[in-house]
Amino acid sequence: MVAQLLGLAFLFLPVSLFTCATHGNCVSPFPPPTVQIKSNWEVVYQDISVYGVVGKAVILECGTTLPDMYIWSFTKPGTEAIKAVVYDLGKGTRIQKLAVTLGQLTVISNSAAVNIEKLPVAAHGLFTCQAFYDIELEPKVVYHYVHLTVRVPVSKPYLLMSDVSPVEGSTMWMRCNLENGTGPIRYVWQHETRTGNISTFAQGNTSLINVTDVNRNHTGWFRCVASNNVNSESSNRLWLDTIFGPDIPNIDVTPYSMTERGYSALERETVALLCQAQSNPASQYVWFYNNSQVYTGPQLTITKILRMHTGDYACLAQNTYLNTRSRKTISLTVYYPPDGSPSCSVQPALNHTSLRLLCSWPGGFPSASLHWSKDLKRLGQEEADTRQQPNPLTNTAILLRAEGLTSNNSLFSCMGSHPALKQSIACNMRTYVPPAEPVCFAYVTNNKQYLMLSCSWDGGAPKALVWWEGPGDQGKGGEENSNILILRYGTARSEKPYTCHAKHPLLVQAKTCRLTLEAPVLLTQRRVVSVYEGSDVQLTCNLRANYLPVSEITWFNNQGVDTHDTSKYKLLRTSAWANLTVRDTDETGDSGEYRCTTSNAVGGTDINVTLVVKRHPMPPNATLINAMYNSRQRIEVELEWQVQSEEPGGWTGFLLEHRWVSERPGRRGSSNGSKDEAADRIGSPAWYRNFIQDPDVRSHTVIRLTPTTTYQFRVTPVNHRTIGHPSAPKTPAEPSSNMYPAVIGSAIGGMLFAALLTALLLVYLIRNRNNNPRLHDMLFGLQHSQSRENINFPEDDVVGGSEGGIEEIGGFSSPGPTMALPRASSPLTTSPRSAAPSASQGPPPGDDNEPVSVTITVNATGS
Repeated sequence: MVAQLLGLAFLFLPVSLFTCATHGNCVSPFPPPTVQIKSNWEVVYQDISVYGVVGKAVILECGTTLPDMYIWSFTKPGTEAIKAVVYDLGKGTRIQKLAVTLGQLTVISNSAAVNIEKLPVAAHGLFTCQAFYDIELEPKVVYHYVHLTVRVPVSKPYLLMSDVSPVEGSTMWMRCNLENGTGPIRYVWQHETRTGNISTFAQGNTSLINVTDVNRNHTGWFRCVASNNVNSESSNRLWLDTIFGPDIPNIDVTPYSMTERGYSALERETVALLCQAQSNPASQYVWFYNNSQVYTGPQLTITKILRMHTGDYACLAQNTYLNTRSRKTISLTVYYPPDGSPSCSVQPALNHTSLRLLCSWPGGFPSASLHWSKDLKRLGQEEADTRQQPNPLTNTAILLRAEGLTSNNSLFSCMGSHPALKQSIACNMRTYVPPAEPVCFAYVTNNKQYLMLSCSWDGGAPKALVWWEGPGDQGKGGEENSNILILRYGTARSEKPYTCHAKHPLLVQAKTCRLTLEAPVLLTQRRVVSVYEGSDVQLTCNLRANYLPVSEITWFNNQGVDTHDTSKYKLLRTSAWANLTVRDTDETGDSGEYRCTTSNAVGGTDINVTLVVKRHPMPPNATLINAMYNSRQRIEVELEWQVQSEEPGGWTGFLLEHRWVSERPGRRGSSNGSKDEAADRIGSPAWYRNFIQDPDVRSHTVIRLTPTTTYQFRVTPVNHRTIGHPSAPKTPAEPSSNMYPAVIGSAIGGMLFAALLTALLLVYLIRNRNNNPRLHDMLFGLQHSQSRENINFPEDDVVGGSEGGIEEIGGFSSPGPTMALPRASSPLTTSPRSAAPSASQGPPPGDDNEPVSVTITVNATGS
């Protein structure tokens, strides 16, 4: 049975398809197949259509249940060949090589359905599934014809225009080019304006449209949208710029004002004529005034237009691309109404018992027309006689009698009209009583010659009448709004007040304001002020409120001198107070009475403030406990001191002082000049100061000293300005590693040793003078008896440095280790009377054993 079925199955593969009517109508483009089956078999045909998209997945169904055997075959459109794709004859699925060209084909498990991934265009065609059911019992064969249509998405289109800048009224075409896409394809052209509004311009199945009679409304962005049953794509925007114009210009006049003859403007205003003509590209504009070219540009601005500018203004618009032009002319008339607006005023009449309303608006051409509101007729007014006025329309006046006065805050209106104005201008005026009460005050002139009493009642319409009444017939007649009574300085009276009267037409009774003149009174915060010296202190002085103003407040110091314009004092003052600041106070110079004084037209006064300046307490004593050079160079000294009381707050710093005491010998200049320089410095009384502001410092290093100079140092505590007692002066000591004592000791020892050898040599020569006569004579001269003859006078016993005697040995100019040796007189300096005999004579008889007296003097000093 299986073999028979297999033979039947493969019999169906090479035959053609047919149109069936069993179990439904089935229409196929292929010719019907020739099938030979047994008479008891029944073949069922099913025909379905499936749509797929290139690159996507699609499922081809083969019945709703899994058949015993099935065979999938493919027929390419335009051919009759049926080729196997995949089959299952009961022993597993077998995929044929043809399946590779139809996509990634797989069979869905537990069914005969086929899943095709990454669907290619080649898969477009007829898929046939031959399904066999109930093979062992009563076989049943079902043919599933699956018509797979593979659709290609449309690609991104691009738009082409025959002319992107057409002239208005011309014809052009647009084409929407598309590379890929399965039909049918629908094309939609969209138009986007400058404002962003998007609308459909055209649509259809063709990619080319013709635009006839292009107009300016077509200007904007165009894009085409291509769509099929798969997707929809839009092209990039393309700008269409329609060339047109210029249209007839439109002239806007600012400010806008129309008359029968055209436009009008007010004189001396700025008038702007703006010409606009629709054109692409933009128009070029030329202005003409009475057929004369005056300006090039869209807007002609006339600043401060005058009546002489009245005339015809024409605007010429030109399209330089199309070489076309248009023109429009307007008429401008310059009117000049009166300046500003109507002027309204109200005046008192009949001794401030009635009101007179005035309204005027002079100037303008033509003249303005004025009239009061008709509601005034009910007030019992009387219009002024205008028959004598040259122009009764420009001025008008109304008198309100006493019986017709209205209440406070009444409104009156005067209407003014002019041909140059669109509507009348109202001049509103209110009559009202001044809102506040009369104000009285007094002040003095700068030169103190006059006292001015001022009374004012500001506000109100009309202004009030003000007058003064004072004691002793000191008064002044009435004036409007304010009144000033002038009195000579010092003539004011304080026994009675000065009264100011104020009268307004809307009030029955007059108001009053009184001034009582008094002498000034000064106050201070503290009568006694104490402060430590060196600080700044402020002394206060203020004026108690009174009616009469005073002259300038003045401060005098403890010496009675005016403190104004002095660097010692700082003065801050107003008309009501004056504060004196004493700077850098001193105990002796600033303590005392300070006086604040002032005066007015009635009298004067002063107040004293006592300033007590205290000295800061005496700081504790300080002791200089160490002063030592820190090196052999003797250019820096380290100082250390201590304070008697270490409690903080008793001192604010230290004065470190030094002075020169002496000059070290042999270290500066020659030996002759060094003594003089040292003598000039010894005993110098001047102490040089160096201030240390840190109270916690207990040591200091002094640098840049002169190595050959001996110094003294001392330290003094300071408490602000109070200087304590200086410490005992101290001379810096040499450092412990100083070699000067050793050098001096070596020099003394060497000199003593040399003196001893010299003495022994002299003793030897004296005792052996016969053995060495020439050496003896050279050192001691001739015979002793002869040499003694040279001392004839007492003064000859004193011998100078060059004539024998004592000779200083050493190179220091200051006292030091020295040794004096006796020397015989030189024969070259011997007197002629005591000349020694010649050497041939020999020694005198009897002198061979004469003793010789030798004196050795040694002077040694040590430091």
